[in-house]
Amino acid sequence: MTCCREMEGKRAHDPTASTVWVSGPIIVGAGPSGLAVAACLKAKGIPSLVIERSHCIASLWQLKSYDRLRLHLPKSFCELPLMPFPAEFPTYPTKEQFVSHLQSYAANFKIQPVFGEAVVNAEYDIRGFWRVRTEEMGKRREYVSRWVVAATGENAEEVVPDIAGMTTEFKGAAVHTSKYRSGEVYNGKKVLVVGCGNSGMEVCLDLCNNGARPGIVMRDAVHILPREMLGQSTFGLSMWLLKWLPVQIVDRLLLFMARLMLGNTARLGLRRPKLGPLELKGMSGKTPVLDVGTLAKIKSGDIKVFPAVKRFTAEGAEFVDGRSEDFDALILATGYRSNVPSWLKEKDFFSEKDGLPRRPFPNGWKGERGLYAVGFTKKGLLGASIDASRIAQDIELCWKSKAKQ
Repeated sequence: MTCCREMEGKRAHDPTASTVWVSGPIIVGAGPSGLAVAACLKAKGIPSLVIERSHCIASLWQLKSYDRLRLHLPKSFCELPLMPFPAEFPTYPTKEQFVSHLQSYAANFKIQPVFGEAVVNAEYDIRGFWRVRTEEMGKRREYVSRWVVAATGENAEEVVPDIAGMTTEFKGAAVHTSKYRSGEVYNGKKVLVVGCGNSGMEVCLDLCNNGARPGIVMRDAVHILPREMLGQSTFGLSMWLLKWLPVQIVDRLLLFMARLMLGNTARLGLRRPKLGPLELKGMSGKTPVLDVGTLAKIKSGDIKVFPAVKRFTAEGAEFVDGRSEDFDALILATGYRSNVPSWLKEKDFFSEKDGLPRRPFPNGWKGERGLYAVGFTKKGLLGASIDASRIAQDIELCWKSKAKQ
C-alpha cells in the first residue's frame, strides 16, 4: 500500500473507522477488469489501490466456476493489456491456465490488492474526494481518493429465480452453478439444469459425461452456434465479417452455416430468437451459446429438453406444457448480476435497475467527478481491456495536471 497513508485522527462522519488517504485511484474489485486498470496505471507510473472482498484475485474464476471451464472465446480475444497469453497456451485456455496467467499478470505489474475487505459504501463528498468505506470482520476502514474505479463487474452476485415450490417443496439438493464443480457427485442421478446459456449447456454436458441423466430447461429462445466455422473460431469469423458487412447480413451467414452444421435446432425444442445472434447481443447483451458437444447429447437423447418450470414438487417439477418429471437434484445456471447499486451512492452514471452504466459501450467507462467503470460492457474481457486502457489514459491527464500544480 505504498500509495496510501494513514490520516491522523478519526472523522466525525464515521468515528469508528480509520481513514487512509490514497494518492492514486481506488479500484474496487480484483478480477481481470480491476487488474487490467491497475496494470495500465502502473505502466504510466500512477499508483493505485485495489480492494477485494475475497481473499484472492479473480474470485469468480477461482471460487465460483466449474472444473471443466475454459475460455469460451479464443485467447487472442481475451488478452488483458500489456501482457499476452503465453504462446504455449491452447486456443481456449483452461480455468487453471487462465488463473495462473492472471496471477503472473498481477505479479508482473506488482499489483498487491487489499484482500478480505468488502466495500459497503462509496460516495463523493463536498470537498471533492471519494470516500470508500469497507468492513472486515467487524473492523471498518475508510479510503479517500480523487478517483474511484468500479471493477466489480457484471457477475458480482448470483441470480436465483423465485420459482414456486423450489425452496418450500422440492426435497432434492439445489445449488447455483457458482457452487457446482463437477458432475462426479451426480453419477446415476437425474438432474434438472435451469438455464440455457453457455454455463447451463456446458454443465449439462459435464453431468452427462459423468454418468448423470440431465435435463435442461429452455424457457427462452436461444441461439446455438458451432464454436468454430470454416476452420476458425465463430467469434473471430464474425468480427472479420463485420468489417465489411452489416450486422444483419453477417447474422444471416452465421445462421445459414449453423443450420448446415447443426441442423434445425427448433425440432429439439431449442427455439431461435427472431433477431440474429450478433444483433441480439448488441441490443440486449445476450450471448449466443457456442456448442462444445452438448447438442450431440441432446440429439442422442442423453440430455432431455424441457420448457419453463411451472412449479417444483417434492419429487421433481411440473412444466408449463403439462409434463411432470422426477429429479434428484437441481442446478441453477441462472447467471449473475452487478451489485454496484448496493454500495455506490451515485444514481446518474449507474442504473439502479441492472447495476450497469446507463450509457452502453463504448461510452460507459467514464462518469463524473473521477468515477469510472470497467467490466460492464457485456463484451467480455475484450471490452474490459479497451475500457481499462481508456481509464488509465484519462486519469493520466489529470495526474499530470496535478503534478504540474
